[in-house]
Amino acid sequence: MTVETKLTFTGEDVRSYSESNREPGWLADKRQEACKLAETLQLPKPDKTKIQNWNFTEFPVHAVKDEPLTGLAELPQEARALVDIENQQTIYVQRNNTPAYLKVSDELKEQGVIVTDIFSAARDYPELVEKYYMTEAVKVDEHKLTALHAALMNGGVFVYVPKGVEVKEPVQVLFLHDSEEASLFNHVLVVVDDNSSLTYVENYLSLTPHAKGLANIISEVIAKDGAKVDYGAVDVLAEGFTTYINRRGIAGRDTTLEWSLGMMNDSDTIYENVTHLVGDGSRSEAKSVLVGRGKQKQNITTKTVHWGLDSEGHILQHGVMKDEASTIFNAIGKIEHGATRANAEQKSRVLMLSEKARGDANPILLIDEDDVTAGHAASVGRVDELQLYYLMSRGIPKTEAERLIVRGFLAPVVNQLAIEGVKKQLSEVIERKVR
Repeated sequence: MTVETKLTFTGEDVRSYSESNREPGWLADKRQEACKLAETLQLPKPDKTKIQNWNFTEFPVHAVKDEPLTGLAELPQEARALVDIENQQTIYVQRNNTPAYLKVSDELKEQGVIVTDIFSAARDYPELVEKYYMTEAVKVDEHKLTALHAALMNGGVFVYVPKGVEVKEPVQVLFLHDSEEASLFNHVLVVVDDNSSLTYVENYLSLTPHAKGLANIISEVIAKDGAKVDYGAVDVLAEGFTTYINRRGIAGRDTTLEWSLGMMNDSDTIYENVTHLVGDGSRSEAKSVLVGRGKQKQNITTKTVHWGLDSEGHILQHGVMKDEASTIFNAIGKIEHGATRANAEQKSRVLMLSEKARGDANPILLIDEDDVTAGHAASVGRVDELQLYYLMSRGIPKTEAERLIVRGFLAPVVNQLAIEGVKKQLSEVIERKVR
């Protein structure tokens, strides 16, 4: 059965928004093309999750405009806790749909590193942005949600690291959501050129308990030959969003692309994290943790596609489910024909804290080459009774013992985050959600 989806915007709405941002012609044309495609393309079909009746198109307001910040001290308290205000050298803050604050260190400016909002980037660096924006990692015409994103993109950030530049300090990005009506169609574009390195950490933080809008978020990471990219993210979006998050990367020859992702949304969520190991000797490690609660429904897919010789991809997913939440975990290792001596490994573990919660772990290996190494492991279970007994025998109450076990269960990702404030935030969110 085909479900018709009525769009609440028109091509004229898209054109008007584009003009208000003074966007270059190529981006305005791309929006118009995407708007037409969104009317005809179908929704994606995530495994075992029926999203046909989820709201992906109706929202009260496309863009909420706020005043910019004059300094980080104006951040709300919860957001200030994520930032080392004294020492953080490079940071971008977006409040709802407004570029609110930008600081780039003098050293990075001298090295030619670019960190700016996506609209300024499209105007000021068109040759770079047009080359990579939804042309390689994510395509506009993949399905309805990618087309909607391209048509309605209303925020995001662009980061570019030139050849041979080592960015020694993490680049931090905060996406703050404090308006119930705001929708987030953010686009993150990170390009790291040959033999360069970058640590990038972003936060999505809802400061309002409920949302009425949509979150359709796409990140593209292009890591060229010999590059090293560490991408960390913690998502804490409010209940009420319908959330689609798509983070993808392309790794060149002898490139390392690592993901450390904390998925702590309270909204119904479709999530993709896909890495294409295109170059020979490329490597990826994708670590993600999730806590589901209430009646939340989520579908999580982490996928590594091997194209190059001697490529290596590792996937680690840990999820904690409580109340009546349900989550599908898909871990996919795909080895294409010709990817000789590739190594695809994956582990998915789900910890159940409630009889009514549901977590499915689906390990998938798709192999079209003979000379490869591949393996997978998956488990779904309750808190280990022996661990619980041991802690309680030391005088620790049962509830606190369970929290300690959960903290240790999720530690492999928490400990990978490069910024102490973000690491602390993720730990606190986990504590709050499993309490």
